[in-house]
Amino acid sequence: MAKILIYNNQKNMMETYYKGEEEAMPYNKGTLKVKEFRGGSKSNILWTDRRTMQSWNNFRAMYAKPIYVGFAFKRSWERRT
Repeated sequence: MAKILIYNNQKNMMETYYKGEEEAMPYNKGTLKVKEFRGGSKSNILWTDRRTMQSWNNFRAMYAKPIYVGFAFKRSWERRT
């Protein structure tokens, strides 16, 4: 179970979600699972903002293929191998 913090720019506040590895990320149309968003990170706390998830939805709709994001959301101090 991951704790997901999302900054909602429309409400100017942080939102907290608890999701399993196989569940879709909040504000996502089901194409990006928590496990994919986490990538190789070992952290149980993940964070992003609502605009990022909306951008993902738009890009995924235009690209029309799976998109690998294993390194996209990794913290800078985590190893990239």
